[in-house]
Amino acid sequence: MALLAVRNLSLKFGGPALFENVNFQVDAGERVCLIGRNGAGKSSLLKIIAGKLEPDAGEIAVARGARVAFLAQEVPERLAGTVREIVLRGLGEAGEKLLAYEAHDAGKYGEEQLEEIFRWLEENAAWNLAGKADAVISKLGLDPAPLFSSLSAGMKRRVLLARELVSDPDVLVLDEPTNHLDIAATEQLEEFLRAWRGAILFVTHDRRFLKKISTRILDLEGGVVTSWNCDYETYLERREELNASIAAGNAEFDKLLAREEAWLRQGVKARRCRNEGRVRELKRLREIRAARRAEVGTVRAAIAEGEKSGAKVIVAERVSHSWNGVPVIRDFSTTIMRGDRVGVIGPNGAGKTTLLKILLGELAPDAGSVTLGTNLQIAYFDQLRAQLREDRTLAENLAGEGADTVVVNGKTRHVVSYLGDFLFSPDRARSTVSMLSGGERNRLLLAKIFMKPANVLVLDEPTNDLDLETLELLEELIGNFDGTVLLVSHDREFLDDVTTSLIVFEGAGKLREFIGDYDAWRRTRPAETARGNAPAKTEKPKASAAVPAAAPANPPQKKKLSYKETRELEAIPQKIDALEAEQKTLTEKLNDPDFCRDPAAAKAAVARLAEIEEELMLTLERWDFLESRK
Repeated sequence: MALLAVRNLSLKFGGPALFENVNFQVDAGERVCLIGRNGAGKSSLLKIIAGKLEPDAGEIAVARGARVAFLAQEVPERLAGTVREIVLRGLGEAGEKLLAYEAHDAGKYGEEQLEEIFRWLEENAAWNLAGKADAVISKLGLDPAPLFSSLSAGMKRRVLLARELVSDPDVLVLDEPTNHLDIAATEQLEEFLRAWRGAILFVTHDRRFLKKISTRILDLEGGVVTSWNCDYETYLERREELNASIAAGNAEFDKLLAREEAWLRQGVKARRCRNEGRVRELKRLREIRAARRAEVGTVRAAIAEGEKSGAKVIVAERVSHSWNGVPVIRDFSTTIMRGDRVGVIGPNGAGKTTLLKILLGELAPDAGSVTLGTNLQIAYFDQLRAQLREDRTLAENLAGEGADTVVVNGKTRHVVSYLGDFLFSPDRARSTVSMLSGGERNRLLLAKIFMKPANVLVLDEPTNDLDLETLELLEELIGNFDGTVLLVSHDREFLDDVTTSLIVFEGAGKLREFIGDYDAWRRTRPAETARGNAPAKTEKPKASAAVPAAAPANPPQKKKLSYKETRELEAIPQKIDALEAEQKTLTEKLNDPDFCRDPAAAKAAVARLAEIEEELMLTLERWDFLESRK
């Protein structure tokens, strides 16, 4: 049964329409995920469905008696009251009456008013609703007592979700429900929504959340919504096949149009009466081509890689730090080697960003020391996007005021052209940052930090608000990056695809290192719980974490090599041959007395030989590691 139907919906904000003649429905029990690029109109579509925005055309039909609840991306400002008070207000008038009656001890109401409120609650059978609100608060793991204003952004969104759920909606509309949630809170929300019996329409950038929750995919692209009655992995396969078919059809159409245009340019023949029908057909073909939406572009980003750093990138020894007397980091030591890809995970407020700042030397620890390696070129993506000026245009944020070019990988490029690589149109490049969505701001910040050569990438929550295609591209870029990566993220899929080791915040300032990705660490957690205490710290090998020298104490099941790793494994023998050939050539030169008469050339050759020896060692270790996973 259709609980919600979208009929011929259209919306535009000046310029081309965001979407036109959109039609779909959501049936009872479905969990439908709406996906699409940043700026495609997903949030606007959800707001129309929730009655928060008026469309230019079309309508939303809701089944008789059905209720629709909406969780927006934005957290309302100046929302007053405790967690319980906010949730009770989700019951509408009943909630306000319950709050009024519960407040009678505070002397806010007279006896006559209390009697009137009491009668209303009796007549409307509202007394049990307070217990229902308390049950929802408990299921979402919330404390009813704190003031809403004192909570983190993630906790505020959980309270707002509880406020919507308490009214027993038939359709739950969620816009990025995992934003600002840590991993534990996201997994708790997954369990809650999978057990919930109502229909769900949601937007998310979290692929693991999408895969676990959705039963159907709606794809908003080029102003059109298409429905895919399958899981996300199947959708990706079918979508790729469809895109190939469309591209082939468009190519054939364009060839036909080109032939007809060439015919028309012949002149007199085309204007003869017997050819007027062909002219009319050509005009129709032109109209069809003009109506075809421009294909959605692909981000063409690349990281400007710097020179090779020293072998040791960061050495931290017995570091401790506190905030307002509360321990955040206690006696933590680590050595981060060149090529390591380290993920930092833990609850909201645990101190992950603080750890990054201490490791980068931006914040002095209360105790212990941090030593940075040699020749470091650091690119830092901060989750607050403080590097972006809200009042300046996109072009000014990258090139500076009054400039119109940037230098990328040693080459000068027009800033508008470079922004085009990140899917910003020329008009968008001249607008201010304040006009951008969250995902677009993240894309702009990536464009900014990728301009400068770097051998260390530090990424603090880079995945927030990014669309799925840009997320996958970012994974590929990091995978091909030869330098060192430090990453804070709550995106489990991203952590699995990018990291080779983790630093885990376990509470009370205790940090533990783990060799392996998020899934491998997740599999160790039940065993740790059963033992009743955390295992001893897994010592990190001195070699690069990208080339693990030792397996974890409880090794996970073998993970199949990715396509990129398979190609890497195939190329390693040729790489070793090339290095050994270069090593042989340099050795022969150094044995030649004539060559050694040039001190500068001899010194450079000796330095290069040392680099080759280290590179050979790392390559051989990487070969062993990949071979062991075949």
